[in-house]
Amino acid sequence: MATFRDLHYLGEPLVLPNAWDVGSALAFVAAGFPAVGTTSFGIAASAGAPDGGRASQTATAALVPQLCRLPVHITADIEDGYSDDPDEVAGFVARLAAVGVAGVNLEDSADGHLVDPAVAAGKLAAVKRRSPEVFLNARVDNFWFGQQATVEAVLERAAIYADAGADGIFVPGLAVPEDIRSVTAGVGLPVNVLAHPVLTVAELGALGVRRVSSGSLPYRAAVDAAVNVATALRDGRPAPGATSYWEMQARLEAFHQQPTD
Repeated sequence: MATFRDLHYLGEPLVLPNAWDVGSALAFVAAGFPAVGTTSFGIAASAGAPDGGRASQTATAALVPQLCRLPVHITADIEDGYSDDPDEVAGFVARLAAVGVAGVNLEDSADGHLVDPAVAAGKLAAVKRRSPEVFLNARVDNFWFGQQATVEAVLERAAIYADAGADGIFVPGLAVPEDIRSVTAGVGLPVNVLAHPVLTVAELGALGVRRVSSGSLPYRAAVDAAVNVATALRDGRPAPGATSYWEMQARLEAFHQQPTD
């Protein structure tokens, strides 16, 4: 199997589905994806908490070791590293690396606001020193939060993060084709974007994108699907089809029969 790093340098962009629990990850593996990420929003929402504010730390720390038992690469969304202390962030990533995680996303914002890029770079450098084998995807949140939302500002931050040891640059909210092309041309690392509402993965690849993440879209779509099932039953419409109970049960039984070390 290609390494997680190699998956960013193949002909087509890496399509990365983001799971929020074991069941969703098992479904992505069954669908043939070579790598699965986590979604901090889906994990936090499943626990009844809003995204951000480091709400996903405990659940992420518990979920990732389970997912690393799967026969695919696992990368974890760890918000801002769940700490202001670079050494604490590096320690958290090292614990994930010890159970087999292949990559992490580390964002340069906190509480919905951009942080000083030097602060984010300090965390990136600490993680890379402690866990050099982990694919370090540095998230640049200018477009996501609409702050300093220019290509130039993104490229400035991306250059700082590349110098700090980042292996990839993630720019959520980057949507205009011309901006996407400018960012991918100006960054010397694989660029990751969220699934686009109009552009296909192939079209994003033609713009230079190397990784397309589903983000929280599968979680949100799953919630919508659940409501549609309930309303169909309530309103007298036929219930939609779904993967059988027995197939999902078999996946979970097989998962629990795997060795844990």
